[in-house]
Amino acid sequence: MTTKTVAAAIKKAIRDELLSPRQVESEYGFSVQTLANWRWTEQGPDYIKTSPGRGGRIRYKRSAIERWLDERTVSGGAAA
Repeated sequence: MTTKTVAAAIKKAIRDELLSPRQVESEYGFSVQTLANWRWTEQGPDYIKTSPGRGGRIRYKRSAIERWLDERTVSGGAAA
């Protein structure tokens, strides 16, 4: 394997890492409560619920968060 191939594989693994709401809060600054509100109102990034009901654990793919942020990025000078 070349260095380029290894680097691409590592980058993909990092992008598909699963994050808990607390990890999202720590890395991206969105509070756990804000994430919960976004799930309730279907406004936030896509998420994974590992089991049904209120007790199901929530995980976010890093790639889903990055995609959601990219979709909301406004080009310089564009009206918000």
